[in-house]
Amino acid sequence: MKTKVGIIGGGPSGLLLSQLLDLKGIDNIVLEKHSREYVLGRIRAGVLEHGFAALMREAQCGERMDAEGEIHDGFYIAEGDKKRRVDLAGHTGGNSVMVYGQTELTRDLYDARSKMGGKVIHNVEDVTLHDLKSDAPHITYRDGDDIIRIDCDYVIGADGFHGVSRKSIPKDVLKEYEKLYPFGWLGVLSRTKPVSPELIYAKSDRGFALCSMRSQVLSRYYIQVPMSDKVEDWSDDAFWAELKARLPKEVAAELETGQSIEKSIAPLRSFVAEPMRYGNLFLAGDAAHIVPPTGARGLNSAASDIYYLYHALLDHYKDGDDTGLENYSEKALARIWKAQRFSWWMTTLLHKFPDNIPYDDRLQQTEMDYLFSSEAALTSLAENYVGLPF
Repeated sequence: MKTKVGIIGGGPSGLLLSQLLDLKGIDNIVLEKHSREYVLGRIRAGVLEHGFAALMREAQCGERMDAEGEIHDGFYIAEGDKKRRVDLAGHTGGNSVMVYGQTELTRDLYDARSKMGGKVIHNVEDVTLHDLKSDAPHITYRDGDDIIRIDCDYVIGADGFHGVSRKSIPKDVLKEYEKLYPFGWLGVLSRTKPVSPELIYAKSDRGFALCSMRSQVLSRYYIQVPMSDKVEDWSDDAFWAELKARLPKEVAAELETGQSIEKSIAPLRSFVAEPMRYGNLFLAGDAAHIVPPTGARGLNSAASDIYYLYHALLDHYKDGDDTGLENYSEKALARIWKAQRFSWWMTTLLHKFPDNIPYDDRLQQTEMDYLFSSEAALTSLAENYVGLPF
């Protein structure tokens, strides 16, 4: 097989880039190691920057998002029994975020690819990248006993943290930065009415909690737990009791509980790999960077990579201009590190750190007090939350 752009990874990043390129007549093939059903079964983030929402519309995939997604102009930060609102729209000149589940977003992208006859190949095995430093890179994968070869101009690695793409860059070229946090998030998805029309980030002496949603009848809640905890340690009743204990009393009293649909513990990690380009391989999304979910930057950071790659490839194929491709890594990383900073700051502000000394706790409290005493600080938070410019 031959194509212009070979995309490794059939998650939202790979599918979005594939759709955008196809709309401009740029041939591409997506390779995904799992089945479509497996990809759609993953429960992930659901807060989209306004820029990401605009990119979905440009990809002609925004109709259901706009019809069913929840536009949020703000969110709450709770501390003890005090709940204060961060006015996103008011501090950013009217910008907002869209609450729309990643599963639904991915479904929309899959449907769009199917309607256009997009080439998405599932259940591929032993994907290997070849000749990345040459002008003629190619990809091979195994289908049963057959080895299939795809010749392409460029390879996009959107295959996640554990994928083959980043591992294809020599160790003496790649530099990795990582920070592991001493806790995780226990998340529960339930078919219950959300406790609040806007997200609530809660800081308490018992640890962090988050009240989120997927729709008006589907709620997503999280609590901070030690990394030694296992899902089996937490019954539904135990989860709801602990969540209530971390929320303001008036919020806890309104909380509707129910049987969990999905329950999992996710570790918190900050990670960046540099550079994001090696020859004609370009990394995107979790293949190059991961953030704690506190600031809702993970999926949105991947979207900014896709924005840069889409425009760079468009300039190359339509105008013969390689400036965007040559500057991709530097440009993408500049925005990624800002997202890293914001996610680290939100995580540091709101979580209980087991090794904190009293000085650390007082400093954390002072940071919270300063945030709500300063319009400049609130504006900075709001600007980062709705999304910095691409």
